[in-house]
Amino acid sequence: MTKTTKGSQRDRTHLLCLSVLSMILMVIIRYISAVLVWILTSLVVLGSLAGTSVLWWLYIDHRLYGNDTSTKVTKEGKEEVEVSRDSSQALLVYAVAATVFTIILLLLMLFMRKRVALTIALFHVAGKVFIHLPLLTLQPFVTFLALLLFWIYWILVLLFLGTTGNPVQNEETGLTEFRLTGPLQYLTWYHAVGLVWISEFILACQQMTVAGAVVTYYFTRDKNRLPVTPILSSVLRLVRYHLGTVAKGSFIITLVKIPRLVLMYIHNQLKGKENACARCLLKTCICCLWCLEKCLNYLNQNAYAATAINSTSFCTSARDAFVILVENALRVATINAVGDFVLFLGKILIVTTTAFAGVLLLNYQRDYAEWLLPLIIVCLFSFLVAHCFLSIFEIVVDVLFLCFAIDTKYNDGTPGKEFFMDKALMVSRQQHTSKRSSRSIF
Repeated sequence: MTKTTKGSQRDRTHLLCLSVLSMILMVIIRYISAVLVWILTSLVVLGSLAGTSVLWWLYIDHRLYGNDTSTKVTKEGKEEVEVSRDSSQALLVYAVAATVFTIILLLLMLFMRKRVALTIALFHVAGKVFIHLPLLTLQPFVTFLALLLFWIYWILVLLFLGTTGNPVQNEETGLTEFRLTGPLQYLTWYHAVGLVWISEFILACQQMTVAGAVVTYYFTRDKNRLPVTPILSSVLRLVRYHLGTVAKGSFIITLVKIPRLVLMYIHNQLKGKENACARCLLKTCICCLWCLEKCLNYLNQNAYAATAINSTSFCTSARDAFVILVENALRVATINAVGDFVLFLGKILIVTTTAFAGVLLLNYQRDYAEWLLPLIIVCLFSFLVAHCFLSIFEIVVDVLFLCFAIDTKYNDGTPGKEFFMDKALMVSRQQHTSKRSSRSIF
């Protein structure tokens, strides 16, 4: 067996191990989410208090030092006193700003501490979803395969476009060039727009498929009576009813992404040539378009979930999802802040585990004289794999929250309006309701 064959087999083994590790993490994160969330909260609070205390201590120390030296001022020490006074003023500003930040942070923690329990419950239920719907873990593979096939097709068509047109000989180089004339000259731009739109369309299909399967799981009271293949059922519903919804949502993202890409291209072409004002304006526009794209992506994802629940059109679903998100703004902020950080810690865990395993493996590979570059490549690849899998987990959590919000909005637990939610979510809701009722009594 040649070294190339051994290397390819080893690469496939590493990819399989990373995928399995990501799948395992998606299941066990339901058990460690509570610990991670409370550790994170404690570290943030303690870090803010410690930083504020240190800044005030440094300010007091500089102030006392300044008072001691001010009584013994000489001509040579005036500059030192001025520097100490400026440092004291700067430390005072920093200490006051840190104090305000800490107070705001503590107030936010105080008001949002009950909603952290909802985040933990959602992570717990998301772990159950992957146990009941194990085919969800295959979604990154399917999406990557679809994107890969489309990109290969796109490159082939681009090569055909490059040889389409009238052959013209370049007098300077003597080479033959193909120049597009008439309507054909716009095909390249059409092809570029198609690259962005179809790529976003494939990603949106993944979101709609996951949303449909999770909605089926959530609104099925008896989990033992789930469809045999909820994922395939969701795919069939997507193909039969919701392709237009997905196409419209992905087209909206394309309308925002293409101007941003054009501005980024202009910024790179004019680097070092434009003035400071133009550079600042370009960066501002790029940043605003990026923020708008992220917001629309999040709204689209919830719109797909609303479509899976109500089978409504894209615009109606987007409106309903937006209303639900606004009504639960604090919960959304908590879930996004805490949940994203927990998932980020999961990615870091996978990367560090991979790096540790890579160091052990490279230690026995005497063929490599330099370890740093292969290790960096392995870590980047492991982060990419972890991101692909944990992004599915994030979609599941977001869809579960939207289902939970709709469930609590239209049901109250009375006969005929029983809740669909899991026991973990029920406990979280009852705790929140009991706290509110106790406040109303007093």
